[in-house]
Amino acid sequence: MLALSGCGAPAGAAEEKDTAATAASGTGTKVKTQVRTPTVTVTPADGTRKAGFAAPVVVSVADGTLSSVEVSGNDGSTLAGSFDDDRTRWISSRNPYSGTKYTVTAKATGGVEHIATFVTKSPGRTFAGYFTPEANSTSGVGMPVSINFTEAVKDRAAVEKAITVTAEPAVEVVGHWFGNTRLDFRPARYWAAGTKITLSLRLKDVEGADGVYGVQSKDVTFRIGRRQVSTVDLARKTMTVERDGTTLATYPVSGGAPDHTTWSGIMVISERFEQTRMQSSTVGLGDEYDIADVPHAQRLTTSGTFIHGNYWAAPSVFGSSNTSHGCVGLRDTKGAGDSSVPGYRFYESSMLGDVVVVENSGERTVEASNGLNGWNMSWADWQAGSAL
Repeated sequence: MLALSGCGAPAGAAEEKDTAATAASGTGTKVKTQVRTPTVTVTPADGTRKAGFAAPVVVSVADGTLSSVEVSGNDGSTLAGSFDDDRTRWISSRNPYSGTKYTVTAKATGGVEHIATFVTKSPGRTFAGYFTPEANSTSGVGMPVSINFTEAVKDRAAVEKAITVTAEPAVEVVGHWFGNTRLDFRPARYWAAGTKITLSLRLKDVEGADGVYGVQSKDVTFRIGRRQVSTVDLARKTMTVERDGTTLATYPVSGGAPDHTTWSGIMVISERFEQTRMQSSTVGLGDEYDIADVPHAQRLTTSGTFIHGNYWAAPSVFGSSNTSHGCVGLRDTKGAGDSSVPGYRFYESSMLGDVVVVENSGERTVEASNGLNGWNMSWADWQAGSAL
């Protein structure tokens, strides 16, 4: 038994620590063990000139562990990421941007540092989203966030997921697609007065259609002003303007004649002109009219419905007859300079995003897509138009 116990190494025997360390074998034969230098690998590979941008950056190490990884782009951006449990692999939390040069600095066991660079390719086709309202603007309580895309969107879910609209005070905001080039956002009811709204676009490198990628990554904010809702009753031929729960004014108006009835429903002011030219040929009415200087015109629909001043009709028309080609008219003067007339006063009291509700016009409700008029849809129908 004493002989058997003598097969092991003597107690306290030292082990060599350098690259040719020795260890006793069970038969007394000495075996050399190689200590390897950590090897770091970066994907995309160092020196790649047209790297893809549809996959994350990956850093891995063999024969060691990773102590740190930094990835920075020449556009000033950085890529955050996370290690696996063994710290032998690091993956970026998002994909690199297209058309960007990246530098990867990875440190491994024993102070080994590995630096790699690569350049991602640029997309062949791109798209952008033009949004309403403008950044840093103030709008009425009916203003949706409306985004029109420069290319038709095939993957609506991917694009909608890359866009968020948040409100302070908080309220649920949902997107609704009108066709494949327009996406609007709104809450269930009008915005609260004073709301701050933030639009976050993270469209850069999102593939909206086959081979077509977004270009925007930005945040914009705008605010909602006071609450003003005007109700046009074309049976009574009056318009009542309410602001923050108080009646501000009541004006006599003239709406669409029986053969050119005005759209009914909830409409939002989307454009404003102190004076503008109106031609019947632009709305499919031939050469019935061409007025070069219509005063105080505010657009309600894309198809050509305005609420505007009218200086060419007799004053007795307003409040008594519906005689227009579909617009809502208020008494005004030529030149748009008389501050005493209803057309001027209503224009001065209004802003983009204000709500105008038309009742008793004899016409059906305007389509939600005809202007910024999504409020004519129920909340359930609005939500059903989301791709998420």
